Amino acid sequence: MHDDHSLMEGRLVRSLQRIGDSVYSDRVAIELAGWDVPGEPVPVAQGLTAQYTPVRVGDRWGPPWSTTWFRLRGTVPPAWAGRTVEAVLDIGFDVLRTGFHAEGMVYDPAGEPVKGLNPRNQWIRVGAPVRGGEAVELYVEAAANPLLLGGGGWDFRPSPLGDLQTCGAQPLYRVERAELAVFEAEVWQLQQDLEVLGQLAAELELSDARRWQILYAVDRALDRLDVRAIASTATAARAELAGVLGAPARASAHRISAVGHAHIDSAWLWPVRETVRKVARTASNVTSLMADYPELIYAMSSAQQFAWLKQHCPEVYANVAERVREGRFVPVGGMWVESDTNLPGGEALARQFSHGKRFFLEEFGIETTVVWLPDSFGYSAALPQLVALSNSTWFLTQKISWNKTNRFPHHSFRWEGLDGTRIFTHFPPADTYGSEVSGAEVAHAARNFSDKGVAGTSLLPFGWGDGGGGPTREMLARVARLRDLDGSARVSIEAPADFFARAEAEYADAPVWVGELYLEMHRGTYTSQARTKQGNRRSEHLLREAELWCATAAVRTGAEYPYPALDRIWKLVLLQQFHDILPGSSIHWVHREAEANYAAVAAELNDLIASAQRALAGSGPRQLMFNAAPHARDGVVALGAGAVTVPPGVEPSRDGADWLLENELLRVRIDTRGLITSVLDLAAGREVLAPGGAGNLLQLHPDTPVVFDAWDIDKFYRHTGTDLVDVESVTPADGGVRVVRRFGESMITQVVSLPAGGKRVDVDCHIDWHESEMLLKAGFDLDVTAGRSAAEIQFGHVYRPTHSNTSWDAAKFEICAHRWVHVGEPGYGVAVVNDSTYGHDVTRHARGGGGTTTVVRLSLLRAPRSPDPVADQGLHRLRYALIPGADILDAVRAGYAFNLPLRELSGSVEAVQPLVTVDNDGVVVESVKLADDGSGDVVVRLYEALGARARARVDTHFPHSEVHAVDLLERRREEAAVAVEADAAVLALRPFQIVTLRFPRHSA
Repeated sequence: MHDDHSLMEGRLVRSLQRIGDSVYSDRVAIELAGWDVPGEPVPVAQGLTAQYTPVRVGDRWGPPWSTTWFRLRGTVPPAWAGRTVEAVLDIGFDVLRTGFHAEGMVYDPAGEPVKGLNPRNQWIRVGAPVRGGEAVELYVEAAANPLLLGGGGWDFRPSPLGDLQTCGAQPLYRVERAELAVFEAEVWQLQQDLEVLGQLAAELELSDARRWQILYAVDRALDRLDVRAIASTATAARAELAGVLGAPARASAHRISAVGHAHIDSAWLWPVRETVRKVARTASNVTSLMADYPELIYAMSSAQQFAWLKQHCPEVYANVAERVREGRFVPVGGMWVESDTNLPGGEALARQFSHGKRFFLEEFGIETTVVWLPDSFGYSAALPQLVALSNSTWFLTQKISWNKTNRFPHHSFRWEGLDGTRIFTHFPPADTYGSEVSGAEVAHAARNFSDKGVAGTSLLPFGWGDGGGGPTREMLARVARLRDLDGSARVSIEAPADFFARAEAEYADAPVWVGELYLEMHRGTYTSQARTKQGNRRSEHLLREAELWCATAAVRTGAEYPYPALDRIWKLVLLQQFHDILPGSSIHWVHREAEANYAAVAAELNDLIASAQRALAGSGPRQLMFNAAPHARDGVVALGAGAVTVPPGVEPSRDGADWLLENELLRVRIDTRGLITSVLDLAAGREVLAPGGAGNLLQLHPDTPVVFDAWDIDKFYRHTGTDLVDVESVTPADGGVRVVRRFGESMITQVVSLPAGGKRVDVDCHIDWHESEMLLKAGFDLDVTAGRSAAEIQFGHVYRPTHSNTSWDAAKFEICAHRWVHVGEPGYGVAVVNDSTYGHDVTRHARGGGGTTTVVRLSLLRAPRSPDPVADQGLHRLRYALIPGADILDAVRAGYAFNLPLRELSGSVEAVQPLVTVDNDGVVVESVKLADDGSGDVVVRLYEALGARARARVDTHFPHSEVHAVDLLERRREEAAVAVEADAAVLALRPFQIVTLRFPRHSA
């Protein structure tokens, strides 16, 4: 037999074009009018009553970020009686850019939401069937969102469209179509039949008989189809396909659980205000689709997005709530937003779960079990324990499929976290969170699944995402046809929790992956948009202080605890930890707003702290120092206040041309280039810097990643770089040495100082940064031989290699650390702490005469130009410090102290006693607060910080009735690590274990 498969497949492609054009038959124009909203979006009632002017097909509309309301009016022709009629509106859509540009929300004349409009969803059902003669009136709130990054086509050239202040006023879109049309359901069904079969055939080998069966059946169907009368011959054509569509799947076929989904970035290439509308459009689409497709189950994450619906679109929220009760609209994730997990602090990640899960419990009575983070840029080793402590069970992502160096070996496995907690985890092998349920995606999921032979099921989230949209009727048609189809995986709709329960039972001996899920990509997100990251770090520590001092004041003085304010502030900070805001990968508008929000948060929290401390201190002349850190310092008890005076820093002296800073612990030399050339640990009798090396060496590298400018740092940046050794001045400063440098278009002023009695070399940087596509690092050449570095993460630390023995090691050329990095050899270590830097690299270098130098570098600033062309430009203040002779506990102490400066206040009391004290410095108090339920109970969260087994006694200094361990939502849980002795809790902790204690209080 001749091989005609190319001809047959080509015929199918051309025929589908003709069939697609025939899904709508009879058409009449609809009257269109518009109103351009002046400024920001307006309430629906205002849009409905606006003064509309006529709009014609072909007219342009929509300057960037503007809103236009369209009014559609028409009459269904009487001759259409008994037929299905839809309004079709194309306001300039590009079907390849769904979610990335123009969108609309349809309302009826009463202001009730009908559904969303997007490039893959341009229709509004008028009637099925119609009577004929009906008047049609609809309103569309259309958003002229500009196309950025090529709408997912990845054009990373700088664009001014990412901010209202630079985007211009030229209309972006043109009305292409506005009509009433008869929807030919049988033609549409034929289109779905042929698309599914054609896509399936394309995935089968030519040697597979099934491919030829399909092609010949399609050929016969097209023989029966009259292209001059497609509507009247579609049924006959479909009859020819019934046999191949009815052939059951093979016994060994992979099983796919499909769930409707729309990944909606809470901000990215659009501001938060637009996400609010995206959520409403998508949710409206989903509830509308559910009326016609009762089998649809839809999963939506992010409590914040449900909260936006409730606040801004209560009608849609009511529909959603009804579908939630039916089990069809399924909340997942259990977090306030789909957060980044590299950068948020430990307490913040805990609050993502407590605020997220509490919302779903209070609104719907649902305990979410699936943690859903498909698109975050790597996953902290702290997550499994937090998942378990939130009373969640399973974890899902697909982002590790983006690895550029190593293929992850599993799709279903148990993920073991920092403390040994294991969570059953699944990576959808389709490698997408927004499937179309295409033949290629389904076949890829089956072929790509790594656990064949021992497991046979995977999850497939389907629906347009990133910018929303969700499932379509075409996707549901594909699912129906792929339920049991020869040559394909079996596809059926299933709720995520049902999938996970079955997948875990099927794979009881699933393999274990230990430690972080490091994404071998997007390493630049540890550094991009430094002001956003600094705002987050500062907000987290201010929240710690506010809760601590407000709780202490409430217990000690009866002061009112600011529950509403803290709840509101936490939710704003958690929102800004979304995985495209905090990582620095959004447009300028988003980061401009984030910086303003952080400034407002800081002002309000400082007021709360000052008010609480004033209540505790009273009025008087005694000078008090408040210490919010978990360790005593400078004579001030941890979590309390004392009357002490902190001495000033060491004044510099000259030694020839060099400057010296010296106290009883360290002698620091700064040369004429402004470099630290010696740090002598006087107690150890040891030089900290490597021979010929330097400390605080600034290095400037070209930073031009191949793609994903704000996201990526590519390793070739190391091929070239400039040591910034030219200096404008090196002069004494108050308590230190000031070094001023100019380079390129930028200027940096640093003060290097040494606290009196402190074993710490501080560097305070004021940077006026105006470089483009450059990376600024600060390095320390250390005389230690270290095969690994320790980096603080949430509730502990992780070790990473300093070498590149394997491809897994080599891929970690840029790492994330929170407040500190530590390197050491037996008997001696060094830490580098910071106040707002996350990106680091730690490497080892051979030196003449033998031995190795360990180089620790902080990534201070980047300057990517996409998606924000002015990212990081302007003024920055960054601080970091070198801690010689430090072990891990010293690093932990220094990290907290550096980020929680003492606060000075005059008052009448001699001291403020802490609410709790802990007798083991390795067991760290992460938060002290009052319980979220308003009961007045005191809640204390602690963790073991050294990676060792630990015993600790937690003594309280306030009346309470009992103590018990609780989960992250402050509900009682059994915890063998906690015992009660008198008024104290005695802890026996495993390495890195987190324990939350609740102390119900006696009435006063």
